[in-house]
Amino acid sequence: MDERGILIADRDTEFREQVAGYFRDAGYQVETTDSAVHAFCSILEKQTPVVLLGNDFDKKIAAADLIHLLKKCNRRLAVILVSDELPLPIIRKIRVEGIFYHALKPARSADNEEIRQAVECAFGKPRENIVPFRPNKPQNDSERRKS
Repeated sequence: MDERGILIADRDTEFREQVAGYFRDAGYQVETTDSAVHAFCSILEKQTPVVLLGNDFDKKIAAADLIHLLKKCNRRLAVILVSDELPLPIIRKIRVEGIFYHALKPARSADNEEIRQAVECAFGKPRENIVPFRPNKPQNDSERRKS
């Protein structure tokens, strides 16, 4: 898969096809799966750079453990977790495992904007209207005294 390859890994067939169509229309090389084995093979063999991963993708492997294993296959992999609801302790554990972004699962195709922006950022090509967060806190003690 080339540098604009995306793997959509989710058990929800309707979601996979909806998002796959959206990204294919945008010019991405898209592959979909509901199989953990297929996901690992795609990441290992094709070096897929971005994965959209459903939080309940695999019944036998917890999302945090799956993310850990996927990152072992490719440490530069950008994992975008797509979920409806997760308890805060699980979200914290998943973030520690190194996800790129946690997006809410879109209710309908018109709600794909958040995922689109996350994918663009994962490829390092954010749109001009996306402004990165930069806190206005002083960096050291001398700067704090000046403010």
